Amino acid sequence: MTPTDRPRPTPAARRADAERSITAILDAAAVCFGRSPDATMAEIARAAGVGRVTLYGHFNSREAVLDALLERTLTEIDSALDAADLESGPAADALVRFLGTPRLLDRFRGLYAAAVRHLGPERVRGRHEPVFHRLEQLISRGQQQGAFRTDLPRPWLVTTIYALVHALISEVEEGHLPAEQAVDMLARTLLGLLNPYPDKE
Repeated sequence: MTPTDRPRPTPAARRADAERSITAILDAAAVCFGRSPDATMAEIARAAGVGRVTLYGHFNSREAVLDALLERTLTEIDSALDAADLESGPAADALVRFLGTPRLLDRFRGLYAAAVRHLGPERVRGRHEPVFHRLEQLISRGQQQGAFRTDLPRPWLVTTIYALVHALISEVEEGHLPAEQAVDMLARTLLGLLNPYPDKE
């Protein structure tokens, strides 16, 4: 059989191959950015086991890789939050479940610093809007239950929580805080922040 006689891959097979390549690239990128926020396209290609032509065929820049990785990560977190059932039970308990979402903090190690550096903080924050919406709904429910403070605007509380989460990630990455203590420390900090009676602590 000559090369021209060989059956060509079907569109479905080509799509499956492309999806496997993209998954391998994003998985490799997560590892590379975890090591350095300035990981190069060449490093990502080597880690993914693909050629530069394949890499650039899917992503034309490091920024494009980061944007896709950030979107995938936040989509995974959104799905995990569905499973956390944030709309049932006391809001304080739901907040703890929110923070305990599997690998919520791990998923952002390295990625957040790289994304802010190369995509800019506003773009990164914008990608978080679906998570912010869930968090604001949770805070609203806690306020209605009398469990969370009402003297500060909800958007400000969401912004504060966002900043604290990523500050904690940085502390863990820099070795200032043991990873195994991170979720518990964050939960206690945020419950204190949201306490409706701070003077009675």
